[in-house]
Amino acid sequence: MTRRRIAGFLAAALAAVVYSTDALAYLKLGTRQGGRLITLKFNTLPVRYLVTNRDVPGVTAPQLRDAAVRAFASWAAVPNVQLSSEFVGFTGANPLSGDSANVLGFVSRNDLDRTLGATSFTVDTVTGEIVESDIFFNSLFSWSAAAAGEGGRQDIESIALHEVGHMLGLGHSMLGETELIGTGRRVIAAEAVMFPIAFSAGVLNRGLRADDIAGIGDIYGTEAFRSSTGSIAGRVTKNGTGVLGAHVVAFSPASGKLIAGFSLSPDGTFVVGGLEPGAYVLRAEPLDDGDATSFLESSLTIDVDFKPAFYERLVTVPRGGTSRSVEIKVMPK
Repeated sequence: MTRRRIAGFLAAALAAVVYSTDALAYLKLGTRQGGRLITLKFNTLPVRYLVTNRDVPGVTAPQLRDAAVRAFASWAAVPNVQLSSEFVGFTGANPLSGDSANVLGFVSRNDLDRTLGATSFTVDTVTGEIVESDIFFNSLFSWSAAAAGEGGRQDIESIALHEVGHMLGLGHSMLGETELIGTGRRVIAAEAVMFPIAFSAGVLNRGLRADDIAGIGDIYGTEAFRSSTGSIAGRVTKNGTGVLGAHVVAFSPASGKLIAGFSLSPDGTFVVGGLEPGAYVLRAEPLDDGDATSFLESSLTIDVDFKPAFYERLVTVPRGGTSRSVEIKVMPK
């Protein structure tokens, strides 16, 4: 059985996207089968893809291809990750054609005037295998392929890096900060390429961060990745009851890296994985900065009625293992 799914990247405001989530750190795209979540991924490598033979002002089709090649290479360069891709040619097909080919290209979408790009999937809902995935970039916006970026234009490589992350099976990360500007939001800072709102036009965001690396490693990581990293498991509770939808951030004072997860079950259980061994500060916070459905399933009843809270002591992550279970206690607002 196959089914279509869509994940997007927004220019100005948070909006709902359709995907399933996992309780293991960051967000992975997935499909539910008999109450169990199955991770979406390409089972056959390399990932072969085509580029729509259509230029837009600021970016030619060959420049889009080059940006895509670099984006795929960035994800594949994560240490101890088994991942590869291959550009196989240009096509006249649009990236939303459902033609059993992975296609990236520009499309004008007047109905999505706040969406820079989006990734759609055809998946095997039994195995989680990605059968086909397409990425469209919205030609309503001004684009650039300039090496150093270009003021007033969105950088195609930065947006491609985010969308390719979706294509490979990653959902959104909440590791970022925004401020309200009119009817939208402006990104102040982001600690993940997979943050769902883009930086302002002209700003480059071409480097993977710790949360991105942990996510791709969980999906495509080798045994070496799993044996060299560890995880933190625990619960977020309020008055003794589990908190559904808490954002749990693990911060390493030694490296300055941030990796986060969510409590995605009624008992408040969370797991943050892909962590380098060492001591971490843990913080739980509500998903109240924007629309929670940009991160979690709309069917979940997310609890945002609590104050941010730190775990009372440092948590030590062992190499290749999981820390002792912790409980982060939060208070109602």
